[in-house]
This record gives sequence, structure tokens and C-alpha cells, in this order.
Amino acid sequence: MSAQVAKPVLNVSAAFPLSATRRALLLDRDGVINVNFGYVHTPESTQWVDGIFDLCRAAEAAGYALVVVTNQAGIARGFYSEEQFAQYTDWMLQQFSMRGINILRVYYCPHHPSAGEGVYRVDCECRKPRPGMILAAAQDMDIDLAESAMIGDKASDMQAGRAAGVGMCIQIEDPLEQPSSRMTDVLYAGSLRQAQEYVLGVG
Repeated sequence: MSAQVAKPVLNVSAAFPLSATRRALLLDRDGVINVNFGYVHTPESTQWVDGIFDLCRAAEAAGYALVVVTNQAGIARGFYSEEQFAQYTDWMLQQFSMRGINILRVYYCPHHPSAGEGVYRVDCECRKPRPGMILAAAQDMDIDLAESAMIGDKASDMQAGRAAGVGMCIQIEDPLEQPSSRMTDVLYAGSLRQAQEYVLGVG
């Protein structure tokens, strides 16, 4: 099982590997991998976002390592435990593996600065929009962030990616919603298929 709590990175200058050897596709989970129905943590409540498996296959074929970076405030709020999240993550990784896709690692933040219960009420460095999970992944896995890409569905994902120095940040927009104010240095896509085109350099 590859899930683990992202370690807060306090010394940002030391977080980047001296000889980064690979690029990664960093994926938010809810809203990018699975449809965000709110605090999804069971197979029964899971619906895959259209195009996620094609995107991941294409990215792997193009030389990207696949890494998930996800806020999990449902843990902080007491909706499910870290053990339940780990069990669900095992199942999710198996679903990708069955389709020939290898997600190398899942980083998650179980904290919330105001709504967290007990030890989970933390103003941490790992919760997006802060870049701690991404920086931890870069350090742990020798990732060249400048050559990497990140896909999320919220502004906080993009803010975390930009703060970490990710070279390409792509936000998936809901076509049924009015576009929010757009950030510079962010690509906007109406679907994972369009995001895939950006990642592969054909968009």
C-alpha cells in the first residue's frame, strides 16, 4: 500500500532534490480521479471522472510518474478514519493497477485549521493551497517539479502547484458553472481529455 501522510516541509530550500531525475503528473483526487460527491471514502460511493484512465495511461507512456496529492478534511472532521482512508486508497490503487496503471504514491493531508477535531486541528504545511505535499513528493521521489505537471479542480490546487514550482498547472473547470477569476500561469481545461492534450503538448 502506497498511501502515506505527507510530511510538512519546513525548509523549502532543502526540499528540492539536488539531482532530480524524473518528471511527475501530480493529481488531485476528488474532482479529478473520482467525482466529488463530498468526502468519498468507499467503493460504493465512487464514480470515476471521465477520461482519468486514458489520461494516466498516456502520461505514463510519455514518461510521467503518477502521484496523488489530496486534502482529506473528512478525516479531520471525523467523517472517516485514517484506517478507512487507507483501505479505500488500497482499493483505488488496485482499480488502477487492474487497468495497467501504476500510481506510485498517494500523499494526503488529514488536517484542517479550524474544523479539525483533536490532533487533526492543525494549521499545517501540507494542506493545499500550501505546497507541503508536493515538496515532500519531490524530495522523496527525486521529482523535477519544473518539468512536471499538476491537475486539480480548485484554485487551491493551482496555488499549491505554483508555490511548489510545478512547471505546468492545469485546472479542470465545471462547464456548468460560471468561470471564476482566472490565475496567471495556469491552464484551464473543460475536461480531462483537454488536460491530457496540454500534458502531452498537443493542446
